[in-house]
Amino acid sequence: MSAETVIPVALGPLVADAVYPDVAPEGSPLPRIVYQQVGGVSTVYAEGALPTTENGRYQLACWAETRLQALALAQQVEEILVAHPVLQAEPIGARTAAHEPDNGLRGYRQDFSIWSPR
Repeated sequence: MSAETVIPVALGPLVADAVYPDVAPEGSPLPRIVYQQVGGVSTVYAEGALPTTENGRYQLACWAETRLQALALAQQVEEILVAHPVLQAEPIGARTAAHEPDNGLRGYRQDFSIWSPR
């Protein structure tokens, strides 16, 4: 049960399952969440064995029609990830506001260190 499979299931109810890896499809509904792995900690034991868990640094972007809607969504995302029973998620820094001038969308991004089963 990797983070890649848990994130959409855990966050889907917030946005009617509009949770996408890497980039949202053209015309996807709002509000929506886009997540992307942007690094992480690589762990290998001294004897060369791989651990049963893995770490990823994930950036989650919450998009909505207004800044306040995006903020409320980003706060819910943080609460769900930090309290999740399978993921060990910790925010890396505070949220960052975002604006897409081409389509007027408002958003917030936040990075998380997430440990999950391999």
